[in-house]
Amino acid sequence: MKVVKSLLVASAISCLAFTTSSADLVKEGEKIFNAKKLGNCLACHGVNGKDINDPGSMGPVLAGLKYYPDDYIYNAIYEIYAAKGITTSAMPAFGKNGWLNDSEIKALVAYLKTVE
Repeated sequence: MKVVKSLLVASAISCLAFTTSSADLVKEGEKIFNAKKLGNCLACHGVNGKDINDPGSMGPVLAGLKYYPDDYIYNAIYEIYAAKGITTSAMPAFGKNGWLNDSEIKALVAYLKTVE
């Protein structure tokens, strides 16, 4: 019985740790999205990726990415033509060009999955 309780407590703690780190990853991704010196995503995708009617916005709207696999979004940020099905785009290769590193792209993916 003590073993079962110990396992339950350990599982609960690990779930809480994952939730906290996921929330931190989303916050970091949001910072990258909005930072002019990093992703500067808002320049083309609008504030929070929700509205591309701002002057100079090129789009597309990023709402609904939660339905896409993480690796698809990652590839689109790393090198847009690495994402299956994309044949034309004005988006630069943020990862391939060295503007964003692996952990920054992963944080950005976590944030983009929350945009509705």
